[in-house]
Amino acid sequence: MDGLLADGFEPVWRSTVQDVRHEMQEPFDLLIVDVSLAAKASLHSNGRSRDPLAPVILIGEEGSQPVDATGRSMYLPRPVDRAKLACFVAMALQQDRPVRRSARKRVNRVRAIVDAVPAYIVDVSAEGLRMEVAGDRRSPLPPLFSVRLPGANLSLTVQRRWTQPSSKGAPTTFCGGALCENRASVEHAWRLFVDSVPIVGEA
Repeated sequence: MDGLLADGFEPVWRSTVQDVRHEMQEPFDLLIVDVSLAAKASLHSNGRSRDPLAPVILIGEEGSQPVDATGRSMYLPRPVDRAKLACFVAMALQQDRPVRRSARKRVNRVRAIVDAVPAYIVDVSAEGLRMEVAGDRRSPLPPLFSVRLPGANLSLTVQRRWTQPSSKGAPTTFCGGALCENRASVEHAWRLFVDSVPIVGEA
């Protein structure tokens, strides 16, 4: 997980079958799943039924029989090589997927309110943002949530793309989202904010 984050991807880690199935109710770009878990819990076939074009990376022991290594499935044996996994993920997401339209901009922490919960925006792009949300959220944010920036007098509707508990042990959760269902005037105001907000290290 940390390796994929460091390589610029946006993974969502779920540790139980129930949590994975819940997460798969929402649109997803890629499923990475252990071969044995995919077979026992039918996660592979469930993912295919929800989105037949979604790529799947299956991970298993060396020499084990993949559930399905055809079509948009790829098989990666253990021990997993980080560079090879990152390459597989990049290849899977590039197939029939549009590239990111604008670069991320890492910014000084900007105070925000996410569905009435204190948060800080930590990086932005013309299409979305990453945040650090206060509180130990054991359930993910809803698919759509509001983000209010008191200092910029700006309120947005954001679609959740991923969540990740803080690795520092702090009671916070990192979340990435894309702007969704906002008026043109709101999106224009957001782009002006993105252009003007200082990057990390600037006053």
